[in-house]
Amino acid sequence: MNRQNIVQLHDGAVLAFEEYGDPSGVPVIFCHGWPSSRTMAQLADEPARALGVRIISPDRPGISGSSMQLDRKLSDWPSLVEQLVDNLEIGEFRILAISGGAPYAYATAVAIPERVRAIAIVGGVIPFAELKDFKGLLPLYRHMLAFYRNRPRLLRQLFCLARPFLSFRAPIRLRPLLLKMLLLRPCDAASLRDDAAFEAIFESQRRAWRGSVEGVLVDARIYAEPWGFAIEDVRVPVRLWHGIEDRAFAVRLAEEIANRFPNCKARFIQDEGHYSLPIRHMREILEDLISI
Repeated sequence: MNRQNIVQLHDGAVLAFEEYGDPSGVPVIFCHGWPSSRTMAQLADEPARALGVRIISPDRPGISGSSMQLDRKLSDWPSLVEQLVDNLEIGEFRILAISGGAPYAYATAVAIPERVRAIAIVGGVIPFAELKDFKGLLPLYRHMLAFYRNRPRLLRQLFCLARPFLSFRAPIRLRPLLLKMLLLRPCDAASLRDDAAFEAIFESQRRAWRGSVEGVLVDARIYAEPWGFAIEDVRVPVRLWHGIEDRAFAVRLAEEIANRFPNCKARFIQDEGHYSLPIRHMREILEDLISI
């Protein structure tokens, strides 16, 4: 980890971010997953240093160190990214998005394609509002979407109840038990036995929950709503990476999305899941992204 920074936005709010990798390297904006925060980008630190990549990882509004914006929409995000890169005196940049970071990468590419050289999506969320059914989604996501549509107040109450447990830092001796309780794919469980990977994934989640329930809830709500653009509108080069063993979003859903981009190269990786893919293949993903 290098340092936490704060950018003051035009409306007086702040955007917190951290940098990883090579400070003078090729700039890549990192879009963290859900529920997660800026420190998830620790996954990219070591390979980014080796490859000469500068990782800039912001918290989304209401997450960890960034100001709350209760009524925000996905379309608000590109302006925040542009203010961030302007502050850092960066012109063109690339984007790396993990899981729930995907729609934020797409929205930025649609809004300011002249500045986004290319994007890499790893285990990316798909447009839930376009789905006819929720088959192919993690059961937890199916339940959350049902609650959001039918009992939104109950969903908020459940988030409030969950916060104390999800903010808790499990002792190292309890990590094997936690991994068993999560019912992960064997490939995901194996990759998370690495202490650095475990910390990057779960500490970033704890930071999000400690920040506020509302921030996590607003972030979740955005996935359930129409994104405001079509996948076909993303015209910059897209590199889509997806594990064939991914339980969060079935590989067939990723294949359908990949076929809709005007300029996409997709890689579906055998024996990798939602967590193991970015943990085990980060160098390969970054190397490919900066080659575009």
